[in-house]
Amino acid sequence: MSVQQHLPQLSTGTDYPVLAERFRPIFKRIADTALAREHSRTLPHEPIRWLKQAGFGAVRVPREHGGDGASLTQLLQLLIELAEADSNIPQALRGHFAFVEDRINAHAHTDQTLWFERFVRGELVGNAWTEVGNVKLGQVITRVSQDGERWVVNGTKYYSTGSIFADWVDLYAQRDDTGEDVIAVTRTAQAGVTLQDDWDGFGQRTTGSGTSVFVNAEVAEHDILPFAGRFKYQTAFYQLVLLAVLAGSGRAAVRDFSSQVRQRTRVFSHGNASSVDRDPLVQQVVGRASAQVYAAEATAVRAAEASHGAYLAHFGTDVEAERQANLAAELESAQGQVVISDLVLRATSELFNALSASATSTGKQLDRHWRNARTAASHNPLIYKERIIGDWEINGTEPPYIWQIGAGSKTTQ
Repeated sequence: MSVQQHLPQLSTGTDYPVLAERFRPIFKRIADTALAREHSRTLPHEPIRWLKQAGFGAVRVPREHGGDGASLTQLLQLLIELAEADSNIPQALRGHFAFVEDRINAHAHTDQTLWFERFVRGELVGNAWTEVGNVKLGQVITRVSQDGERWVVNGTKYYSTGSIFADWVDLYAQRDDTGEDVIAVTRTAQAGVTLQDDWDGFGQRTTGSGTSVFVNAEVAEHDILPFAGRFKYQTAFYQLVLLAVLAGSGRAAVRDFSSQVRQRTRVFSHGNASSVDRDPLVQQVVGRASAQVYAAEATAVRAAEASHGAYLAHFGTDVEAERQANLAAELESAQGQVVISDLVLRATSELFNALSASATSTGKQLDRHWRNARTAASHNPLIYKERIIGDWEINGTEPPYIWQIGAGSKTTQ
């Protein structure tokens, strides 16, 4: 099938106000129940079910296949709105949207109708890539092997964000027979899959992350996908979702602190007004935070445009143009990460200057915005991203598009 035949099936964008309006009532329901979930550390099974039923997981699927045909930039804008409601949920859906992105890229060369139908039905895909234990850099312990007439997966993963809510798991493994790195897309509803919610971070506490164990879990042979064929801007894409989490966390912080300022009746004798909401210094604190969050969101949208350009370039015929588009996607997501993390962390911390010690009440949970932002910003360490950007600017060194974590050469005595 030629590239031209696939062009009508590209997801180039839709009417964003109409698209967003469909989901905003759900976002409001999610926001209205977010504080209670944070207090009790209740996983958002019900809110994610609301989103599934509304077709949220299929917004990037081409319209010809029953989706909304949203651009990647529009997806990011939706995720920011969702993150303002509850920043845990877009991160829980990060693996799903990455797999959707991979399938809409694969559609340039092979028919993905089966997966599109699954997405449109509301089926979600989780994530299981990080190996557990004293694994060396580049080593993959999780194995896919043939057991008689069937194929099975065996291994243990951590940071399996969102898998506990999902119908499938996007599992990074290695084939026993060829040694090839692959993605094994495995059903979660089977006896060989155990999904645990044992993430113990101080932020993003209800993303459904933790340990996944696979013991002779069945996988269809056609769902064993060569990792080498993965979409090229995947690392940038994963980072974009975290940028949406950060920007949404900032928006939620400005919203909640502004509400608390409006409600506050007690003032200090050395303040500047008869009510806190009229105090110019308090207004300045909130105004500065609002501007910081505005800049964070605008930067995230700009970075998403670069990744959308990489998606479009994949369906073209100019190999060099696609390489340059993937380069831009990686660099701009990294630049966005550096700036947005700083802006949102400062905003979510300095907003406490608008209130007094009562703002630290665990009942208000205002600290969750900083905790969530700090946790999201700790993914993919900033110091390495800053170095990579600098090396590019100075020496023209291309950034790494894939990286792993594992044991180094240091030994214990």
